[in-house]
Amino acid sequence: MPFSIAPMEDAEPVIVGGLQATIVWRKNNRARRVALRIDPQAGRIVITLPPRGSRQAGLALLRGHESWVAERLASLPPALVIADGNEIPVFGQPHRIVHDRGTRGGAAIETPVIRVSGHPDFLARRVRDMLRDLAFREFSAMARHMAAQFRARPAAVRIKDTHTRWGSCTADGTMMFSWRLIMAPRFVQDYVVAHETAHLRHMNHGPDFWTLVETLTPYRAEATSWLHREGPGLLRIS
Repeated sequence: MPFSIAPMEDAEPVIVGGLQATIVWRKNNRARRVALRIDPQAGRIVITLPPRGSRQAGLALLRGHESWVAERLASLPPALVIADGNEIPVFGQPHRIVHDRGTRGGAAIETPVIRVSGHPDFLARRVRDMLRDLAFREFSAMARHMAAQFRARPAAVRIKDTHTRWGSCTADGTMMFSWRLIMAPRFVQDYVVAHETAHLRHMNHGPDFWTLVETLTPYRAEATSWLHREGPGLLRIS
């Protein structure tokens, strides 16, 4: 279950492994211990503190794992901005962003191009909105099709911009997918949607769950390998 984040959140610079980095401090009233992770999208260190946790405890945890943190930060792919002339993947295929001020209609895919109209200040937002809409249509249809194979149905499908999950499914059958998943190849999408759809029947990762996943998709091993290798790059697109 995702953390419940209280209002306190701020950032400060820090030197890790001889390199300049940023810590984001978060206070989580449900946390029982200090937690450390890397936000691959923003390229920052996130330290979550329980109600009585101190920043000194957070820094001690960071220093105890400094080599690991420095290695993870150094291994992050370069950040890529959604901008005119840059390329981003859609269904795993590169698409060049082309700003066409003289047209209307927001953003549209004309493979291998994403054509974007309007004022350049709104280009990135228009591209993201278009990809979110595409993700909703694609993943909703896939989830309904897969769920029908074992007489289930998602209660709802939501598209979000998550930093740590490609998808999730709640106990009431609400499914969530990262909009960035639309940039991955179709076989990766197939696996992630199958994984979350299987949770409509099994809210665990037991043997029956994995058996159902493998009846819904043949791509488990291939897709998990791709996400481990290439997924951080998708998180660096903004």
